[in-house]
Amino acid sequence: MSRLFLFSVLLLFQTTLSAQSVEEAQVIATLSKLFDGMRAGDSAAVSSVFHPEARLQSAFISRDGTPVLAAQEISKFVEAVGTPHDEVWDEKIWTYDIRIDGNLATAWTDYTFYRGEEMSHCGVNAFQLFRDSEGWKIIQITDTRRRDGCITSAVDEKVAINQFLDNWHQAAANADEDTFFGSMTMDGVYLGTDASEYWRRDEMRKWAQPYFDKDTAWAFKPKSRHIYMSADGQIAWFDELLDTWMGDCRGSGVLVKTKDGWKLKHYNLAVTVPNDLMDQYLELLKAKPSKE
Repeated sequence: MSRLFLFSVLLLFQTTLSAQSVEEAQVIATLSKLFDGMRAGDSAAVSSVFHPEARLQSAFISRDGTPVLAAQEISKFVEAVGTPHDEVWDEKIWTYDIRIDGNLATAWTDYTFYRGEEMSHCGVNAFQLFRDSEGWKIIQITDTRRRDGCITSAVDEKVAINQFLDNWHQAAANADEDTFFGSMTMDGVYLGTDASEYWRRDEMRKWAQPYFDKDTAWAFKPKSRHIYMSADGQIAWFDELLDTWMGDCRGSGVLVKTKDGWKLKHYNLAVTVPNDLMDQYLELLKAKPSKE
């Protein structure tokens, strides 16, 4: 593969990611305008984010246990927002899961609704948006409503991911097989330091069984770490410097957010070689006996 072709592929990939990030930010801006308008009691701002054909529905369980799908006219909702009330209508949004194809977008958001300081209910909003000549407009909102299991404070996901990764490494140090492999997705991949080490989670679990049968499998201690997040907060990637029996190693990986929390989908462990020792390292590779 030529360097020019590789550069072109990387440039196209970066451009695509940039375009997606811009579109996601535009969708989030439309939704934020809705919630800012609700907090301000600004019916004009709220009305401006809806398409003329928009619908508003709620799915919930009634007090007698009956599933209910209730509809409300957008005009009635806008009127209610603009009607003076003593408490601020504050719909706190905790997460965004956005999908876009052409002029159609969906957004799934966890929310908790407050009237002033008092929590009213929580659930999820399922948005559909259409992009017309004026930008993204909401064409459908279907929400769920409940009073149990509500999120009441924002989670610092980078702090949570740091702790998750520290726990994952500690699980290997403690030979805690269930925690170590349970922290990976079913299709998770682990790349070891040897070029032949491409492990699917369950393959690695079988290979590593003798190590986890001991008091410790291996002990990698993080020295530094950088974490990056996707715009919707559902994917994270990281790199870290580790203190290991092999010296300093570099780890990097990809995590996905699931209903059970963060899970490791891909991990790559690499031995670092100081630049001033590279010539000696290459000589060692040349002296390596052939496997043939």
